[in-house]
Amino acid sequence: MNEHDSERISGILESSGLKRTEQVTDADVIVLNTCCIRENADNKFYGHLGNLKQLKEKNPELKILVGGCLAQKDQELIRDRAKHVDVVFGTHNLNRVADLLNLSRSEGPIVEIVNQEDVGGEVSFDSAFPVRRELQHAAWMTIQSGCDNSCAFCIVPQVRGAEISRPFGDLVEEAKRVISEGVIEITLLGQNVNSYGRDLTTQLRSSVPDLKDSYLAGEHWAQDVKRRPRTLFPDLLREIGSIDGVQRIRFTSPHPKDLRREVIEAMATTDAVCEHLHFPLQSGSDRILAAMHRGYNRAKYLERLNEARQLIPDLAVTTDIIVGFPGETEEDFEETLSLAAEAEFDGAYTFIFSPRPGTEAADMVDSFCDPEIVTQRYERLRAVILRSGLRKHESRIGKREEVIVEGPSKKDSNVTTGRTRQNKLVHFISPKKLPIGSVAIVEIASASPHYLNGNFDEVITMPARKTRIPVVAV
Repeated sequence: MNEHDSERISGILESSGLKRTEQVTDADVIVLNTCCIRENADNKFYGHLGNLKQLKEKNPELKILVGGCLAQKDQELIRDRAKHVDVVFGTHNLNRVADLLNLSRSEGPIVEIVNQEDVGGEVSFDSAFPVRRELQHAAWMTIQSGCDNSCAFCIVPQVRGAEISRPFGDLVEEAKRVISEGVIEITLLGQNVNSYGRDLTTQLRSSVPDLKDSYLAGEHWAQDVKRRPRTLFPDLLREIGSIDGVQRIRFTSPHPKDLRREVIEAMATTDAVCEHLHFPLQSGSDRILAAMHRGYNRAKYLERLNEARQLIPDLAVTTDIIVGFPGETEEDFEETLSLAAEAEFDGAYTFIFSPRPGTEAADMVDSFCDPEIVTQRYERLRAVILRSGLRKHESRIGKREEVIVEGPSKKDSNVTTGRTRQNKLVHFISPKKLPIGSVAIVEIASASPHYLNGNFDEVITMPARKTRIPVVAV
């Protein structure tokens, strides 16, 4: 979601007449779009900000802007710690970035943070904002903002606000537009995509049926005489998946407590939806899951995981796991290890617990785990994840995989990289340079825990060429 916000910030600034530069020392304007999910992100941000002070001293005309989640959380603290920052803006007014930049030139440093209720939930979804996509064949689409869950470790509800779903028709229109521009892969974004639309249908259920209902909640719901409040995510997957030209649909992140059978069935029956499910676990201990307020236990998690694998052949599953949540005992951790081994994940994002000020878990100081023990547990979990990931990847050897080319390898420009429908990275050598966005068939020859190696077979399609004409606001 932060990456997509960065694309929108870039698009807004470019439409106002600025041009992108690859060298920070050449820039007249520098924007730091921040994240505050973990403490190391905070530390990196303030480190970068300190380094920029020297650039500001050499070039007093340089403008430094800070936005995103950390700006929403820290607000005045950023200006107090870094007087060289010109603009601080939050998660709900990124559409104001160009205006705030211009104001800072005439009025000096500005801090403008608004809350979700101040903008009515609409501004952050304005699809009219220009977007500078990093990959022309792939597009992010934010389908909802905020979160109504109360996970003890998570600061997202504080910085993103309550859950607000974007109108169904607005999403379908944007999907059609980006596909017409040559996009073949769309990733749907939300803090809890499974619950998309529940707020819309809850609001509409008691109102008199209206023609606008189809735009807000989709025709399928609008034509249902029961008008019951429910998630619209299965409808959205099917609707966007039916648009001519879309080849791949991904989404992140679902919440296990809301992964209903209807969502799994929509994934299974919509050809464009990729065979990949990111399914955050966080802990395998029922006691810790309850303390985290996750809303499910290990049995329910495994039940829904198994159901997804039964309905979707060849499904790849990745997850998130936190090690060292306050009060975690060795027995709790062993339960996480055993679940990870049983689930046989393709990969996992594993994290050491990071207390975020303002969250419930941050106040559990008396229950914080010994850092040395947590580090040992982290390495033990990592070994289990690497083992299952390698097994999953080795099972791909000999298969012919469809990959979308992402460009040359960062380590070897002679090697091409691409990504499969299962979201696995593949390295291969092609007889000629393939444009980013090409679709090729690669036969897998060997595997590692994090990527696959393959032999080029054939090109299926080349990327659509679209001419983009920059428009400058005057």
